[in-house]
Amino acid sequence: MEKLTILYEDNHILVAIKPQNIPSQADQSKDVDMLSLVKQYIKEKYNKEGNVYVGLVHRLDRPTGGIMLFAKTSKAASRLSDEFRNNKISKTYYAVTSSIPKDKQGVLEHYLKKDEKNNIVRVVPRGESGAKEAKLYYKVLQTNENNALVEVKLLTGRSHQIRVQFSAIGCSLVGDNKYGKVVNQNSNHLALWAGRLEFIHPVTKEKMVFACPPMLDKKPWSNFFMEKYFLR
Repeated sequence: MEKLTILYEDNHILVAIKPQNIPSQADQSKDVDMLSLVKQYIKEKYNKEGNVYVGLVHRLDRPTGGIMLFAKTSKAASRLSDEFRNNKISKTYYAVTSSIPKDKQGVLEHYLKKDEKNNIVRVVPRGESGAKEAKLYYKVLQTNENNALVEVKLLTGRSHQIRVQFSAIGCSLVGDNKYGKVVNQNSNHLALWAGRLEFIHPVTKEKMVFACPPMLDKKPWSNFFMEKYFLR
């Protein structure tokens, strides 16, 4: 079994790091997935027999790595799902773009439509059947000659949203084989990382804050000084 990196665990929730290129839950690939790994971890740690309950309250796209939150009880799952649905959970992503955005910060607004058959998302006109509004806030943190390190906060949660919206403004993410014009630029991984998660504990009501950087010794992350963003 692949070793899990656990950031926090109590009787109600578990916070772990999803490696890149592992699905959040089982899919047609039948590759190892995070939900199954967490269930197996709990089963072995607590010597549980039979099925283990773990609630999947949000997902990360397969190429995206970073912090994932799981519920260990149905009550916690219901409350956390409500938090996500009502945008009470703050998710911060870090990305490296293949070119530098014109504006140093701003809100990107598009309408997206997913082609389920081909698993691809496209920007479409407002009002088109199946189109969903997509909004995100971004801030350029650092730049070098060709690339920018950006901090992204999702205002909506659409499939492939960050990748598609940055591609739409001509700043596709480094390593994005699906939406990027620059394929695998100094990287074998998509330069997108879920690095910070803030939420209210579903039972204790305590504010929980977790932060974890990507692999800072690997390109393209190593081209920037990122440690300071995870000391808050």
